[in-house]
Amino acid sequence: MRILFLGDVMGRAGRNAIITRLPELKRDLRVDFAVVNGENASGGMGLTADHARLILGAGADCITLGDHAFDQKDMISFIEREPRIIRPLNFAKEAPGRGARVYEATQGRKILITQVLGQVFMKRPFDDPFSAVDAVLRAHPPGGLVQASLVDVHAEATSEKMALGHYCDGRASVVVGTHTHVPTADTHILAGGTAYQSDAGMCGDYDSVIGMEKAEPMRRFLTGMARERFTPANGEVTLSGILVVTDDRSGLAKSVQPIRLGGRLSQAGAA
Repeated sequence: MRILFLGDVMGRAGRNAIITRLPELKRDLRVDFAVVNGENASGGMGLTADHARLILGAGADCITLGDHAFDQKDMISFIEREPRIIRPLNFAKEAPGRGARVYEATQGRKILITQVLGQVFMKRPFDDPFSAVDAVLRAHPPGGLVQASLVDVHAEATSEKMALGHYCDGRASVVVGTHTHVPTADTHILAGGTAYQSDAGMCGDYDSVIGMEKAEPMRRFLTGMARERFTPANGEVTLSGILVVTDDRSGLAKSVQPIRLGGRLSQAGAA
């Protein structure tokens, strides 16, 4: 199976890039299933129902969220009606929606998508991500009821992401990090056969401070005081993510490559 994962969509510029480029990207890379992290797609904070519909309409087969999952209030009810949106497993026991789901990819193949939130340096004390993902992966062993599985680790600390990658090694097809918005250079297949990258990067304008217009973040670093709200940068976007090819029988990764298209970063993974 050929699985495309695109990192955090940042604001209007990121949304527009997804809408414009995802259809051709799926065609050119012969993608069987596309996952997009959309938790910053609406003004940099959360995802509205309307913006979710646009991303899904562009060809995303599943949208993952993150710590801003319900910053946009209409997502609280919309996620209950839209099964193609996944919120973190360990967000809160009473949170609406689901943190894991099995989807159908091309040729009737099944893929599990799940997401966990990290605990290190995060603003809220989320539940243990290790035990949360363990239960889901035990129920969906590779090469069993599903042909592939992907874990989105939405976390701040690289060490925690790496630890979760090794914890899931051999039990998931892909473990990929989101949240920090900067693509890492550690794209590889772990010893047990799981494709891994600490952070997929963002789908946003990199002439920014992690996707936000530079002036206000810089002012806060320099003065320790806030003057204005953060505003997503709207320059040329780099689509950032990974493409993983998996073996249907084993459920493990055969290859993985970074994807960086457009914008200011060096290009990788596709013409």
